[in-house]
Order: sequence, then C-alpha cells, then structure tokens
Amino acid sequence: MFDSPLSASAYEVLGVASTSADDDLRRAYRLRLRQTHPDTGGDAAVFIRVQRAWELVGTPEGRAAYDRSHGIGVETEWGGWRAPTTRTDTRPRPKSYGEPGAWRRARYVTRLQEWAGEDVPDPYAPALVRAAPRELKRLLADALAEEGTAQAVAGLGMGFTLWHGVAVSASDAETTDAADRLDHIVLGPSGLYGVMSADFGGVVGFRRGEITGPSLGHRAPVTTLLAQINVIARTARVRFSGAIIALPDDDLSQAVTPLGSIRGLPVVVVRRSALPLLLRKGMPGSRVIGGNELFDIRTRLIQRTRFA
Repeated sequence: MFDSPLSASAYEVLGVASTSADDDLRRAYRLRLRQTHPDTGGDAAVFIRVQRAWELVGTPEGRAAYDRSHGIGVETEWGGWRAPTTRTDTRPRPKSYGEPGAWRRARYVTRLQEWAGEDVPDPYAPALVRAAPRELKRLLADALAEEGTAQAVAGLGMGFTLWHGVAVSASDAETTDAADRLDHIVLGPSGLYGVMSADFGGVVGFRRGEITGPSLGHRAPVTTLLAQINVIARTARVRFSGAIIALPDDDLSQAVTPLGSIRGLPVVVVRRSALPLLLRKGMPGSRVIGGNELFDIRTRLIQRTRFA
C-alpha cells in the first residue's frame, strides 16, 4: 500500500513525523481513527489506510522494519525501485517489442540530476526519492506501473503479442511528453487493446467516463488514452477492440470498472492483477479477432509501430 513513490508514508497517513515518540504515534493513530471512521462521516478508504499504517508502525519491531525498508533514519541497501532483473521463468511467453518503463526511467534520472544540480550516484535512494518534487516522483511511479503491467501480461502465452512504449507522434519517435507514447498494445484472440499504466498515488473515483481523484489535477487519462489509440489506429490502419487503464490494486475498490463505450470504444479501468484474466476473456462488447485478421493486424503493427 505504501510502496509507490507517490503514496503517503505510514507516518504521513497518521499525521506525524517519522521521528515522533511511540506515545505520540499512538495518540495520532487514535485521533485519525476518530476522524476517518465512516460512522462519523469519514472516508472508508482513508479509514482502512489508517489501520494499515498502524499495522506497519504500531509496534517497535514493525516500526524498525518499516524504517529500514524505507530508508528512514539511516540509509540502508534497498532495492524497491530498481530496474527489473532478468527473468528466470522459462515458460513460453508472448512475443514482445519495446522496453516497458525505459523512457520514463531515463527521463526521471535526467531530470533528477538537473534538480539535484549534480550527478546522483543512486537515483533510487529512498531519502532522495522522498525529497524529490512530485512531478519527478510521478515519472518514477508511472515507470514502475508500466513495468508492473508488462510483468502481469508476460504470462499470457504465445497466442498474444505485446508492444511497450509505442511512439504516438506521427512524425518523430523521439517523444518528449508522456502523452506522445502509448504504454502498451496487446493483441490476442480476444481482441486488440490499447493499455495505459498509471499510478495516481491513491484511491480514484469516476465521473462521466473519466477517472477522478485529488492527485490527478487536470489530467484526463481516459481522454488521453483514446487519443493515443486513435493515432495508432490511423497510422497502422488497424481497428482496436477496447481501451484499458491498469492501476495498482489498492487504488480501485473493485477489480474491473467498465466505463461504457466512449467514442465508439469500450473502456474499462482494471486492477493490475486482474488484467491478464480480462485480456484472456475479452472486454464486454469488444470485437473478437482471429484467423487471417489476427495475422494481418500483427504484421501491420510490427511494420508501422515505433518506440519512444
């Protein structure tokens, strides 16, 4: 729950400093329980986060382990946001093109060094990530989201083909903005899907076919994804079956949230862990693809997609 660079720490959820005494921590926990309890008008999702935060830091042993794992107090060897390692699973996997998260990780490191004013030996040091501006944390969080989605769909099997980090700009693959890249394209027997991976740092809601939440600001993820899909559809001359936004499991109250048909395309928001099953079964209302059409679409995408 607190592993995203954008997520509030357990201490922030409880409203205290990480250096607070145990008694102050306990008082803050009881106060936050009263403030967030649904029976007194509080938010149920926040109430659960308060309880989870206390589970993590409510005992001396748990608090010490949490501080060590998050680099609080003393910097220790920690690999929470490292680049993914080479897999050891040898089972057949889908054919995959592109490198998930690479563009955002590279952008994060470059901008972090610009912000720090010097070369940074370890751009993923917990204390450094905590101190970084929110826009840099968002780059890292979304890179992790891309990598997490890629890992989730990597077990779909040989009947699927994956593209990651596809350049949307029609003129130049050297994109400079996240909106100029489609995070994932997934092609399989159930259809052709454009997938956005995101991490908004907390529970989200929905209104009029769009994702809402306090951390989104002016961002319109559904609108952005549909625009990206439209460009790829025109460029490669293919027809998509649906649009999917994959979020961390803790950010959604249910596994799959259909938003209906928007601009003629079914749209769903899904927990990352539920994404493989959704892709295997297909989205409600989506068009199944098979036979020669599947081969033709794969060929067009291989020939005409470029990577950021």
